[in-house]
Amino acid sequence: MTAILRRSFLKPKIIFIVGPTGAGKTQVGLSFSRLAPCEFVSADSMQVYRGMDIVTDKLPLKLRRKYPHYLVDMLSPLKEYNVAGFCRAAKAAIARILKRKKTPVVIGGTGLYINSLLYGIFDEGSKSDRLREELKGLAQEHGVPFLHERLKNVDLEAAMKIGANDLKRIIRALEVYELTKKPISVLQKQRRGLAQDHDIRLFGLRRDRADLYSRIDQRVDFMVNAGLLDEVRGLLKKKLSKTAYFCIGIREIEGFLKGRYDLGEAVRLIKRNSRRFAKRQMTWFNKSKDIEWIDVLENTGMDAVAEDIYHRL
Repeated sequence: MTAILRRSFLKPKIIFIVGPTGAGKTQVGLSFSRLAPCEFVSADSMQVYRGMDIVTDKLPLKLRRKYPHYLVDMLSPLKEYNVAGFCRAAKAAIARILKRKKTPVVIGGTGLYINSLLYGIFDEGSKSDRLREELKGLAQEHGVPFLHERLKNVDLEAAMKIGANDLKRIIRALEVYELTKKPISVLQKQRRGLAQDHDIRLFGLRRDRADLYSRIDQRVDFMVNAGLLDEVRGLLKKKLSKTAYFCIGIREIEGFLKGRYDLGEAVRLIKRNSRRFAKRQMTWFNKSKDIEWIDVLENTGMDAVAEDIYHRL
């Protein structure tokens, strides 16, 4: 992610609180709401689904009513959800919050959604199956590096960022150039997101790995005790969308319900996959030069973190 955020006191302020699952983002947001008038926009790709309360660790409905949260419980788990839909809904929610003279606080850990909301979505334009097949044929005949050299001739900047054997991205970059006669690197820079028209403050919560993993394990145990098994059993009776089905917890419990292993193994898999997911999230966020990191110690209270954010504004 390129560092493009610039402070502007003349533009509407939007606060982002990001980080891996289990870092304490939601709790920090609630504490922050006691310091400043704000409302929340969820940047979680799974909490958007209705009926997936325990498996996505949603804030209880009573608290969501007290502290308004947008983009939670807004879609049937039978329907697909994607970054474009998220950006449209998030921008609409932010506009409503600003109209009420409150500060939008975007909270979540879905890096692609946050990145797209901030910096815009690249409009990929038209596609050509024929052209892609033709390029694949050239790769099979001459090798993938042959296409990479071809890309260098039309879009050196993109070629420098794409590995010489990354066939999928090389083909996409060449396809865009052939169809638009413009380099994909140029078109990507024309994206427009919230960052251009708002005063964005992007805060990231960072914990020691052992502490984070311990919190994740404890949360999974809580979810199991809160009725995760029954919730997932009910969800699996429906024809879930591919997006909803891949929520961590559903496939692991499904394996138990189908007799492939016992409940203890299902819980172990949920914990393991959640920890792996947190690691991927941190890898994503660590690429950002715009995040103001806050190191949260094991004994650090959420009120203290919220006050830190408030005093940095």
